[in-house]
Amino acid sequence: MSILSAIGLTSEKKIRYAIVGVGDISQEAMMPGVAHTGNSEITALVTSDPEKARRVGEQYDVADVYTYEQFDTMLASGKVDAIYLATPNWRHAEFVIPALKAGIHVLVEKPLEISTERCKEIAEVANASSARLMVAYRLHFEPATLSTIERIRSGELGEVMLFTSTFVQKVDPENHRARNGIEAGPLFDMGPYPLNASRYVFEAEPTEVVSAVGVRHPEADLGDFDDTVAVTLRFPGDRLAQFVVSYAANSLESYFVVGSKGSIAMQPCYNYGKPLQQTVTIGQDESSHSFRNTDHFGGEMKYFSNCILTGTDPEPDAEEGYADVRVLEGIAQALKSGGPVTLEPFVRSKRIDTKNQIETLRAVKSPELVNASNPGEGVDKVPKN
Repeated sequence: MSILSAIGLTSEKKIRYAIVGVGDISQEAMMPGVAHTGNSEITALVTSDPEKARRVGEQYDVADVYTYEQFDTMLASGKVDAIYLATPNWRHAEFVIPALKAGIHVLVEKPLEISTERCKEIAEVANASSARLMVAYRLHFEPATLSTIERIRSGELGEVMLFTSTFVQKVDPENHRARNGIEAGPLFDMGPYPLNASRYVFEAEPTEVVSAVGVRHPEADLGDFDDTVAVTLRFPGDRLAQFVVSYAANSLESYFVVGSKGSIAMQPCYNYGKPLQQTVTIGQDESSHSFRNTDHFGGEMKYFSNCILTGTDPEPDAEEGYADVRVLEGIAQALKSGGPVTLEPFVRSKRIDTKNQIETLRAVKSPELVNASNPGEGVDKVPKN
């Protein structure tokens, strides 16, 4: 029996998705949760692996499969309304732009692309298209994250001044992330998590990359890139954000928000497949909260499909994707120069709506992966980007 049949959910109107890039993140995290969104379904796969197409297609009752070279044929088939794009970071514009031009909606994994130039090109096409684009910032819909944002907005921490984060994991040297330079390394792959968190914590955009330091650990047996990167960012009002990302250290994910009256610690904070933990300290009083494990991926797809069905623009749009790549690009420049980099002025036009973006779908079990594997060494669940 297929996964779709086993769940047995139906809906009068569902957005039909093609999964473009049937690798670890699609198979492990996104595809298992599509059926219980109630407003989405998988109707096509795009992969150049025939065995993967056959076996994954059988799991989800999907008969329409295409190679990457047949992408335009898939767009014109009339069998899909939207795509979920999970190709490597540097192959996003390649598929996002023709999809939008064809009037097909796009849910694209982060980062939006690997340069601001490509992000601007995507944004221009999105603005001219009848289709909608959303960048897959799944934590924008996750209850623990939204609770943290609400507590900061309430003022109970006082003036929030500092953000610090560590997000590290050991990556398998055989994974493509270890063989494609800085664009696949921890800066672009993991960096969007603490960077995006600092931006929603401060509800502002950084003005300067104060420092960026990259180091390499030969014993990690990774490629020609900095496997560990430490960053300091300056935000308006002399607020500072610091984070470290790495492919060479034992798994850890945490961030701390520090204000004049209190602080919030989130650990774990970025990954899926486990409950996220929040510890709040006001003065000397400390309280801890464990949030129920939810389906981050099904939740974000449910939200996006609802935006499509109601004609609503999603919050994490092309501008949100650009906002992070703008800073990642500046960090890459600082790594090369060894000095600070002033960022061009930028103002985000919208912020997370904690009341209307929360999604609480139950967590789902990942199936056995077909010709794909999780990138981390000894880690059950790690994000793609």
